[in-house]
Amino acid sequence: MARPLTVLVVDDSAVVRRMLADALGREPDIQVVGTASDPFAARELILKHRPDVMTLDVEMPRMDGISFLRRVMAFRPMPVVIVSSVTPQGSAASVEALRLGAIDVIPKPAGPGSVGAIAERIVRLLRELQTAPRVRLRRVPATPAAPLVASSAARRAHGLILIGASTGGTQAIESVLARLPADTPPVLIVQHMPPLFTRAFAARLDRIAPMRVVEASDGDALRAGTAYVAPGDRHLLVERRGGVLLTKLTDDPPIHYQRPAVDVLFHSAARLSGVRVVAALLTGMGRDGADGLVALRRAGAETLAEDEESCVVFGMPREAIARGGACRVATLSNMPATILDALDSQKRSCETPGNVL
Repeated sequence: MARPLTVLVVDDSAVVRRMLADALGREPDIQVVGTASDPFAARELILKHRPDVMTLDVEMPRMDGISFLRRVMAFRPMPVVIVSSVTPQGSAASVEALRLGAIDVIPKPAGPGSVGAIAERIVRLLRELQTAPRVRLRRVPATPAAPLVASSAARRAHGLILIGASTGGTQAIESVLARLPADTPPVLIVQHMPPLFTRAFAARLDRIAPMRVVEASDGDALRAGTAYVAPGDRHLLVERRGGVLLTKLTDDPPIHYQRPAVDVLFHSAARLSGVRVVAALLTGMGRDGADGLVALRRAGAETLAEDEESCVVFGMPREAIARGGACRVATLSNMPATILDALDSQKRSCETPGNVL
């Protein structure tokens, strides 16, 4: 048998530490090597056990989780799962933690009744980490690595932009939106993230992006210069009513364990006719978005996948490429220009699939 995945649980609540440690410890392929109530105790356990993964609270005494995560990613990088309270402060801090390199954020258990579902999600994530070919533990710089795409390119472009992502996606989406001009066609975004955390994520994007960014509501009329982030625990679709493109939110069952799911958005856009659609599938574990990207390509959309070298986890894009769903494979730094170029009605890239840009 393969060596168990070793985990360190860090949380200032003794109850949460015990619940998470007990739930994870029951799994035969996971070993909890220690628990810590603050970053100072966690540091000693990291040096002693060198765990594979750490779960980390963001609101702790003596040193907050964000400051500790920044030090961990600088001196001893490892996959870190944020377990955070579902409050405005906790949600905003969790989004910052994802930007610093945490791989996922999970709401803190509200009590014994909720720990089972949360532990199940952590276990599923840890097992995906074990099977992922590579996890890049890096952060995207706060300032764009490349200049803003020319506004004239956006004015020439017409249509609809779709973006789907999971692990590492908050960094990647921030990098893309920060370089799209204010007059970009409407953008719909699905990032795997719990409720309330998506609101904080949209607020952060709105601060750094030239275009307006909001958490999507049901029935929003899509407007150029605005990006719409799917709210946590709601599927986001796009539909046409009376000639107007609108958002639609549903509580349908999760797809690939996810709600929102990228596939739901992509499949809804594939049913549109007469709309120029560009869809980009970015970094993430699993298969979500791959089937939808194939459906979009078959429907005549321009479909893009992030390349392996720039992905935090080359899971979702790899699956889409393997299924023939990507017209182009682009680096993250080239993605904004590639998106607007693909919207140009005079250009078609699907005739030469698999181009790396």
